[in-house]
Amino acid sequence: MSEAASASDPETTTGTALGRGPAIRVLPRLDGANRFFWTSGAQGVLRFLRCERCRRYVHPPAPLCPYCEDGQGRLEPEAVSGRGRLHSFTVNYQQWIPDDGPYVVGLVTIDEQDDVRLMTNIVDCAAAELEAEMPVEVTFEQHEDVWLPLFRPAGGRAGAAAGEPAGGSR
Repeated sequence: MSEAASASDPETTTGTALGRGPAIRVLPRLDGANRFFWTSGAQGVLRFLRCERCRRYVHPPAPLCPYCEDGQGRLEPEAVSGRGRLHSFTVNYQQWIPDDGPYVVGLVTIDEQDDVRLMTNIVDCAAAELEAEMPVEVTFEQHEDVWLPLFRPAGGRAGAAAGEPAGGSR
């Protein structure tokens, strides 16, 4: 690709395709405390623990609500919209593994609660199109029995797939 790559093409302006993340993923070990989070992408939804008492979301998963003063708030998985804002990001150009292209590591704040953030990969977007606070939506990438939540520009912005709903899997 030439130096004049299209801004709507999921490539950087230097002509290097942005990947969906590292070529090799270290997957989380599923257990009773986190299984809901890593497998809910199979249903196309993003879930976080939510306190039944104070109604705050808690992430990463914890055994008790850290917001309830007496620690008695019961936490249950609950689906969220899958929308958020790109709080911060970096483009990783370091080739840690042979043939591993550049990819974006982003910190996404979910729309439902501004202190719940996910470290994830931003996909379907050229590096030049990234900006802090841009709206993003979840998409999932399956590896074995784990569904990784990745994010892409929301509402057809940049290289997002047209007609695919938020939370759609890839």
